[in-house]
Amino acid sequence: MDKERYERGLEIRKRVLGKDYVEAALAAADDFNRPMQELSTEYCWGAIWGREGLSPKLRSIVNLAMISALNRPHELKIHVAGALRNGVTRDEIREVLLQVAVYAGIPAGMDSFRAAKEALAALPDDIKA
Repeated sequence: MDKERYERGLEIRKRVLGKDYVEAALAAADDFNRPMQELSTEYCWGAIWGREGLSPKLRSIVNLAMISALNRPHELKIHVAGALRNGVTRDEIREVLLQVAVYAGIPAGMDSFRAAKEALAALPDDIKA
């Protein structure tokens, strides 16, 4: 593991997803899933989110679209809150999900709207508007 990339990823992951969420995920890691937590932190957050090519806001928008198209409601809920932290508005989230519905199918759009609505209703205190 590249310690510097991991630490950069950890800082970005906490900023986007929330310190409490990330610390709870890492604390719950065991011998079986710890390597996945480390891989995600180092490569997803450190190597990719740590790049300069896209703003955090744009990365969040891309993530919302991809996660919705892949029908991953648990991850979508987490990334809705992260997108808001990165400056994506509720209106922009709605527009992303409408576009998903057209390009990935109405069922994907409906499920994504359902998950996003749940996420917005349960926002953590640090991003409630």
